[in-house]
Amino acid sequence: MTEFIKEVIQLYIDRGPWFLELLASHVRLSAMAVAIAGSLGLLIGIFLSEHPKAAPAVIGICNVFYTIPSISLLGILIPLLGIGDRNAVTAISIYALMPMVRNTYTGLVTVDTDVLEAAKAMGSTRFQTLRRVRLPLALPVILTGLRSMTVMAVSMCGLASYIGASGLGKAIYRGISIYDPAMTFAGSLLIALLALTADLLLGLAERTYKKKRRINGK
Repeated sequence: MTEFIKEVIQLYIDRGPWFLELLASHVRLSAMAVAIAGSLGLLIGIFLSEHPKAAPAVIGICNVFYTIPSISLLGILIPLLGIGDRNAVTAISIYALMPMVRNTYTGLVTVDTDVLEAAKAMGSTRFQTLRRVRLPLALPVILTGLRSMTVMAVSMCGLASYIGASGLGKAIYRGISIYDPAMTFAGSLLIALLALTADLLLGLAERTYKKKRRINGK
């Protein structure tokens, strides 16, 4: 085991620029997917909170995409988008949409009705109530969805190398192809560390916001 760890460390040293390039590509693809899925999920969640009758159908459709195995979704999109980064970002965005839609919708519809009635009594318009009351109160739940979505996007991006996309999945794929366990482990470890870092940072942001709310609420 010690020899294997030394081999992995030596691989990082010898091929550092290559791994850094793959890491940068992985972050870029994941960030693009998170930005797309986050924006669409937020808008869809807001729409569903305003039109709750449409919620079961829309969330049901999102659930269908969510149950498709990620590698299958990447393959399904090949006839439409070909191989490469565009396919990867599209597939990851579709797959990551569900947590954001669900959490945004849940956070908005569970806001205390007494608070909403108070805002309405003070003359707030529907948009003002959404922007100043409902979204701030729902933000902790929305951040939880964003956190889940980000980790999922980072992890799924590792599979995208199988359809020719960039990212750390290339190291895993190459390691498997030439039977190099050290390279496979090196790529997998960086993906795990990246997902863990993203989760910790978003968790810190979530806790900071909750703490700030508690302080302001006193």
